[in-house]
Amino acid sequence: MNLSSAFNFFKSSKFISWKSTGRLQQTLVGCIELTGKTLHSGKVSTVKLWPELAGVGRYFDFRSNVIPASIDYANESPLCTTLCKDGIRIRTIEHLLSALEGMGVDNCRIEIENSDPEDRDVEVPIFDGSASDWVGAIEQVGLKVARDECSNTCEKMAAHINEPVHIWKNGSFVAAFPSPKIFISYGISFPQQVPAIGYQWFSSAHFDNSHYTKQIAPSRTFCIYEEVEKMRNMGLIKGGGVENALVCSVSKGWLNPLLRFDNEPCRHKVLDLIGDLSLFARFGSQGLPVAHIVVYKGGHALHVDLARKLSPSIQTDNVLEQISVE
Repeated sequence: MNLSSAFNFFKSSKFISWKSTGRLQQTLVGCIELTGKTLHSGKVSTVKLWPELAGVGRYFDFRSNVIPASIDYANESPLCTTLCKDGIRIRTIEHLLSALEGMGVDNCRIEIENSDPEDRDVEVPIFDGSASDWVGAIEQVGLKVARDECSNTCEKMAAHINEPVHIWKNGSFVAAFPSPKIFISYGISFPQQVPAIGYQWFSSAHFDNSHYTKQIAPSRTFCIYEEVEKMRNMGLIKGGGVENALVCSVSKGWLNPLLRFDNEPCRHKVLDLIGDLSLFARFGSQGLPVAHIVVYKGGHALHVDLARKLSPSIQTDNVLEQISVE
């Protein structure tokens, strides 16, 4: 590769060493188009996923405004992960990026649009609150080995954790420990606030497309019924309902009780974690670091903080320049 920022990004550091995954970068075989209602604004938006060249990575395109799906552009926002650049905001990206990372779509142009020509704020559709719609669409269109503009392939690189890294905030923490493979342990705690949820843990002892598709992607987002009015008064979850989220009442328990897994809320946190850590990826690399990742009472901000702590300080405005392989 002859792009200087790519060289800098793949340099090993105190925390990480870059190694080949033994696989080639992939992209979609064809275009995917899905339209749906969004969670927070309640508006309808359309997303088109396009195949992209090897080494380009994943990026959003909103009315010709390009924002790389990179930690460089992640901003803290309530109840979702948001990318911001030049006054443009793209919200609730985590489920889509989780599906792309989990299914191995390393290079992809994500074109997003809505019906309001004045909007500089757009949101990814929520569908049923999980990543299943994205996964189903990806499986239907299929994947292929990505090639650059000179028809060369690129190795897919992954960051391996060299030493323990942790972030602790207000009783919540995320940590990454050296491990020969990806291992995720996630815990949540609502024992007094919401007894029906209580304590939950989910551990993933291995990670591949099949495991992601069956064990993680179907898990839906969740909320507490007694907090709904407060969140709507804050301008959030205007498009939320039992058709796109699990809703749990403090006194009555689950209001839509057909859970897909006993610990579905905790599994959804893992889905979010994968989407948020995917922002670590650049130039078609793997977003998830090879590590044992342990999270307790985490959220989007904590996940993003880990990706930011591991990431070199490199702006990715030139991420869409093509990387040629000699």
